[in-house]
Amino acid sequence: MGRLAVGGLLALAVGIGISRFVYTPILPFMEAGLGVSKSDAGLIASANYLGYLLGALLGIRQSLPGSTRGWFLFSLIICALTTIAMGFTENFELFLFIRLISGIASAFVMVFGSALILSRLAAEGRPRLSALYFAGVGTGISLSSLLIIFLENMAVGVDIMWIASGLLSLVFIVPVFFFVPAAPEIIVGGEAGRSLRYSRPLKALILSYFLFGFGYIITATFISTLVRQIPEVQWMQSIIWLVVGVAAIPSVALWGWLGGIYGNGRIYSVACLILAFGVAASVIWEHPFILLLSAVILGNTLVGITALGLVEARAMAPYHGRQILAVMTLSFGVGQTIGPGFAGYVYDYFGDFFIASLIAAGVLVISSLLVWRVDERKQLCPSPSSD
Repeated sequence: MGRLAVGGLLALAVGIGISRFVYTPILPFMEAGLGVSKSDAGLIASANYLGYLLGALLGIRQSLPGSTRGWFLFSLIICALTTIAMGFTENFELFLFIRLISGIASAFVMVFGSALILSRLAAEGRPRLSALYFAGVGTGISLSSLLIIFLENMAVGVDIMWIASGLLSLVFIVPVFFFVPAAPEIIVGGEAGRSLRYSRPLKALILSYFLFGFGYIITATFISTLVRQIPEVQWMQSIIWLVVGVAAIPSVALWGWLGGIYGNGRIYSVACLILAFGVAASVIWEHPFILLLSAVILGNTLVGITALGLVEARAMAPYHGRQILAVMTLSFGVGQTIGPGFAGYVYDYFGDFFIASLIAAGVLVISSLLVWRVDERKQLCPSPSSD
């Protein structure tokens, strides 16, 4: 089971940590070298998140032809190839198309990887290894950040940064072929015979997840660019995204442990409040310590909140795992698709990320309040999955 979890870690490092998020540390060099504007940068990011949304909705379709493992491995290869492809063009429309395809592939990695790995870890009585699986996001962010730092010191162009990141992905993919074998899918009994009902706590969680998607993504997309624009802290540009990645690695284990003690809903709410502070602090204070703290908060809460939300939703709809995953992914995906484009246009109007980030922080506070008492409320409501 350890090899399986490590295979999952490498897969998420490629599909999420690199394919989705290497754009953040490369973006400042695209702006400086290719003249990409903030609004265009936001649209490129949104294209990737739209692809992730579409891929997640396609990936959960039981009628999708082919095997789970086949789609999983194929999608990993597409993630690597689309990352490489970004280095062979300077055309804005092609950037949008490539990042859209990359987003679809990233979602497939997450959906099919979860089907192959998480269910088997639970069935074998090793659910704690899921924290190792989710650590792949932070691992991919950290290693790709180190790669970009190295390439920056080598004074190479943006094209080489993208190509090298894709080649790193290909290296990581090779062990996955051996560590993640095929396995029969596990279907929860009774799912087909019941209709999903949306209780008030479940509706609150879904709305909160949408707001979380909008609130985190602005800082996650533009934090490297933000640091580059402040002369006093420009020296941090090379390390700020690395700090995010390192902080993300242990986050699921930490927040999952706290959720087991105090309840997933309450801890989810607390994590959203902490993230709101980090998002606001990143634009209110320009001190190096505060910016580093904001990066730590972003990394430590991002993957943790994502996992807590999915676990809580699954607990509210135990007979509808695939359906509730679709709904949660939809709400989250819409939020994170809107966020970068919104922030880019607000930047073009006001000349900085101050307003956009404060709006994002306020949205995260609302997200927190929506689920503050969700653990208590769900005990008073009938199961949304029952007739």
